[in-house]
Amino acid sequence: MSRNATSPGNVKRPLTFIATAALLIGSRDAAFAAACQFESQGEGRVAAITDARSLRLDDGREVRLTGIEPTATTKQALTSLLVGRDVTLHANDDTPDRYGRQSALIFIRDSETSAQALLLAQGEAIVSAEIADRECAAALMAAEAEARRQRKGSWADPLAIKNAESPDDILAGIGRFMVVEGKVLSVRQAGAMTYLNFGRNWTRGFTATISRRIAPAFEGAGIALKSLENRRIRVRGWVEGNTGPRIELRLVGQVELLGASEPAGVRP
Repeated sequence: MSRNATSPGNVKRPLTFIATAALLIGSRDAAFAAACQFESQGEGRVAAITDARSLRLDDGREVRLTGIEPTATTKQALTSLLVGRDVTLHANDDTPDRYGRQSALIFIRDSETSAQALLLAQGEAIVSAEIADRECAAALMAAEAEARRQRKGSWADPLAIKNAESPDDILAGIGRFMVVEGKVLSVRQAGAMTYLNFGRNWTRGFTATISRRIAPAFEGAGIALKSLENRRIRVRGWVEGNTGPRIELRLVGQVELLGASEPAGVRP
């Protein structure tokens, strides 16, 4: 953007962005705004957006927006939404990551809806599934689902959700965070790893993997891994692989169960 987001010519857009997204969220779930109210971990004024998921406060603190993965438009949306605004940080603790950034949900002062939720509701970000709190995770996922329903932002692209039956399309995005869906054809255990195979050719088809130490978390959430065989699911995560693409599932929130009759493509 050529002008600062707080200059007179740009004041209208962030206010419109906030009002539109907040109205959209409120129309879906009246309890949404209260779902992610973790303990306050400080406040400040946003001086700059340093990358697509990080910002710097005017006192020099670096903050990473937890709970989301960026899209091509996230940084611009964050600049419009947050630069020059007073915010509060909410999280379970204020321990910095290895880069010295404090991870938190960001709330514009006097707002009950996080910046993350606003971005998700406009299709300007993707849920990362890293937030363990069940109610908050569900609220963020609901905001993303609303954007998918209305094909907002990145979800306007019919290829925003990759088809597990097209492994080459997924492999082309190696090293990127992707959302993939399809039918699990088989569930196999090999050593310390469970493989959810979406293709008949195990070496070239798309696969989601779950390590033995993570498997109990899925069982505890009511997802028996063997029961996923012949089920249609949606998974999200970082694409790895050489001959065939795969996503390692480390968190229960990376998996969504889909109805058998749902059509393929962009949808909730």
